[in-house]
Amino acid sequence: MKRVFRRYAFALIAFLSTVLITLFNREIGMKTFIIAEDSLKQMLGVLPPVMLLLGLMDVWVPRETMMKYMGDDSGFVGIAFAILIGSLAAGPMYAAFPFTLVLLRKGVKFSNVIIFMNAWCVTKIPTLIFELTALGYEFTMVRLLMNLPGIILMGYLVERFLPRDERDKLYMDAEKIQQQSG
Repeated sequence: MKRVFRRYAFALIAFLSTVLITLFNREIGMKTFIIAEDSLKQMLGVLPPVMLLLGLMDVWVPRETMMKYMGDDSGFVGIAFAILIGSLAAGPMYAAFPFTLVLLRKGVKFSNVIIFMNAWCVTKIPTLIFELTALGYEFTMVRLLMNLPGIILMGYLVERFLPRDERDKLYMDAEKIQQQSG
């Protein structure tokens, strides 16, 4: 029971805080509940397809293949795959975290994991299409060409400055989560 409470403590505190706010200011409290409901609906619409694709990737793509194309010795190919996978993504950033977990379990180089996450945020194809139509070709290309080096640089900087033992812990935690869930 204590473990469950600790796991959901933040959500419980947020809920109780919203109830408390509602008691003092009904309008703000109700707006908060409506926003939370909309976010929950969005999440329930996004996560099932993401989890399905994630499960397929986890089963169909062997660890050796991921390590070959995105592992420590993957070089430019690993960077390109990380950007491509992140760019093909659809959905909000929280949907990237389960993919990140699979990448860690599959032995993907840490900088490529960070590059994937950055690409998910910055270079998604649906976002680029919107930008093209709303802001024009020139703006979209300039932004993209400015962001790509930053995405790659950020991946290598995070890998460089995150202590090795912390990175190893992330990989081990990803393995533990897989063992606990299956």
